[in-house]
Amino acid sequence: MLPLIYDEPYIDPCPPVRLNPNLKGTGSNKILVIDDDRILCRGIEARLRFYSYNTCFAYDASSGLSTALAEMPNLVILDLGLLPGYDGYWVMESFKQFPSLADVPVIVLTALSAFTHQMRCRDAGAQRFLEKPVTNLRLMTSVRELMG
Repeated sequence: MLPLIYDEPYIDPCPPVRLNPNLKGTGSNKILVIDDDRILCRGIEARLRFYSYNTCFAYDASSGLSTALAEMPNLVILDLGLLPGYDGYWVMESFKQFPSLADVPVIVLTALSAFTHQMRCRDAGAQRFLEKPVTNLRLMTSVRELMG
């Protein structure tokens, strides 16, 4: 079985992002990961921290929404299907109800690969759709593109 995040056989060409340390804690580089797989979350956290991003986590849809409202992230990495209670679509639709979250970019990271899911995610507001397993290069490229 392949890991959910793996390294390419070559070196990641993306240079590390070194953000202004005075911005830490202001939400200027904060990424919220919403996924029920805690092991995957820790892998994503290690990669994001290596590139100097601040991270916060939620392990189900409803706490994902409340964490987003409390933390005001600049980006959300969201699982679609395995969130207890509600799904990732509900999270994206809920974000639209709050002006402070309506424009937060979302990367969907899911094992669901059907083309219909990709189109539905775009319609729900996701900016990127990545399938698990995802390479570090694809994940970090998407993060950098959306974080600016």
